[in-house]
Amino acid sequence: MSKKIIFILLVWSTHCFAQNKVQQDSTMLKKLYDTSLLNGKSYTWLDYLSNQIGGRLSGSVNAQKAVEWAEKELNTLGLDKVWLQSVMVPKWTRGVTEFAYIETEPGRTTNVPICALGGSVPTPIGGIKASVVEVKGIEDLRKLGSDQITGKIVFFNRPMQADLIETFKAYGGCVDQRYSGAAEAANFGAVGVIVRSMNLRLDDYPHTGAMSYGNLPDADKIPAAAISTNGADLLSSMLTLNPDIKFHINMNCRTWKDVESFNVIGEITGSELPNEYMVVGGHLDSWDLGDGAHDDGAGVVQSMEVLRLFKEIGYAPKRSLRVVLFMNEENGLRGGKKYAAVAKSKGENHVFALESDSGGFTPRGFSFDCDDANFEQVKSWTTLFEPYLIHYFAKGGSGADIGPLKKEGIVLAGLRPDSQRYFDYHHAKNDTFDAINKRELELGAATMASLVYLFDRYGVK
Repeated sequence: MSKKIIFILLVWSTHCFAQNKVQQDSTMLKKLYDTSLLNGKSYTWLDYLSNQIGGRLSGSVNAQKAVEWAEKELNTLGLDKVWLQSVMVPKWTRGVTEFAYIETEPGRTTNVPICALGGSVPTPIGGIKASVVEVKGIEDLRKLGSDQITGKIVFFNRPMQADLIETFKAYGGCVDQRYSGAAEAANFGAVGVIVRSMNLRLDDYPHTGAMSYGNLPDADKIPAAAISTNGADLLSSMLTLNPDIKFHINMNCRTWKDVESFNVIGEITGSELPNEYMVVGGHLDSWDLGDGAHDDGAGVVQSMEVLRLFKEIGYAPKRSLRVVLFMNEENGLRGGKKYAAVAKSKGENHVFALESDSGGFTPRGFSFDCDDANFEQVKSWTTLFEPYLIHYFAKGGSGADIGPLKKEGIVLAGLRPDSQRYFDYHHAKNDTFDAINKRELELGAATMASLVYLFDRYGVK
């Protein structure tokens, strides 16, 4: 047989082998999508988590109920291990509903929707009332200085940038005023802060979220609240007409001592490489205003569903696969940090981690924190995802809870659903189960399972 014929046969054999692998992968992905859409549990799980338990702020009774529920459900899946990982978390309570109004003159007031930011101190009994100074951000605040701020309530009114298609970039462009605004304003003598809600839509829902006082002593901390976007526009317009109006805030939130809570972990032990760990997860805690269906109940049940789908179709991963339901992402990231610290102390070799924490909307693809070689491997799988309209693969962020796992050689990934409506619900009272679309949620779970399967089969470069 001539060398030319041998070469042709080798090329043909290699091509056939590659085509066979593609066909096997295509068949596996279809099986995962079919099972999630026809026989999924993510929607039923989320119904219970949202409607029977509800909002799950770290340290709350509902957070503990969610831990117990998740452990129980994982134990029904026939996993090799299920356990709770203790973690100390902050405990902050909102108290009775906050109250605020704009006063144009004594006796003439207009109520506006506000909510305390997570971690805020309360107002004095009876509330505070003061003149208002409006700024577009922290830099504007610094330009004004103490002479124009002392004794006033600072109104941070920088909206999310509406012309940014990537809404998370719009969020990142103005969230500093929510997180650090109170600490900055207190340094200039302000008595309180009001922050425009991180929301691209005009509505009457104030959106809470984490804030920090930095190194301020307790005596210098000032109350901080979010105001709805409609309320912010009203306040801004009224200030234009009458700069001397007053604003009244009444809040009785409180910070308590740290309490014990738990990450909930389930594992399928790897059939070939049990000492290589892959993680899929979301955060079990949520803010207290709604029931946390999108943030992050969706990520929790989608992550649970990945392991259930593998068990359902009889796929035994080569590497050990863990679902980790992290506690305290919203106001401390204690769960993510604790999981990474324990993994490091045990010398566990984590090679891949995937997080879902961007809502339960239609999946579009993934973002990756990885090297070029692994990203090229991901792009080679594009044709496998195209039948499911998954086209977005980009290098960038992954997820807050899996971030502490970052090290050389690991691939971190984040599910990226369509985000145009996400901030309509994020951290607000309307983040409830009725805002979830069953099919979109199930598509997200199958998309996650597909990526986990491919990294399990082909490994990390």
